[in-house]
Amino acid sequence: MPTVGHSDLTIFPIALGGNTFGWTSNETESRAVLDAFTEQGGNFVDTADSYSAWAEGNTGGESETIIGDWMARRSNRSQVIIGTKVSQHPGFPGLSRKNIVAASEASLRRLGSDYIDLYYAHFDDETTPLGGDRRSLR
Repeated sequence: MPTVGHSDLTIFPIALGGNTFGWTSNETESRAVLDAFTEQGGNFVDTADSYSAWAEGNTGGESETIIGDWMARRSNRSQVIIGTKVSQHPGFPGLSRKNIVAASEASLRRLGSDYIDLYYAHFDDETTPLGGDRRSLR
């Protein structure tokens, strides 16, 4: 299986996108998709903190919550590579250091995890250059 960049993250060649979880796929359907994907060897699930804020009655983070609940039920966090994105959640817009820290902590709570395998910008933020300050977010 390929790795992500120069990391040691070994991933299935196909990622499962979680943008429908909590929107057009309810929790039961989402768990079934996650189960089918992992039963076939899949291990990389992509989501974002904003999925699915655009749907009526949702606030954002629904996909992460469903994925987190699924991992807790399956006790499989160490077997799943989670990629999630920052910058578009209604409560955490943009890519400022302060926002990334707050948004990542909220994502970790929703995912029920103490780590995120791959964390990246969903969209550029014109007020915050990418790749500038290399200091730790903590």
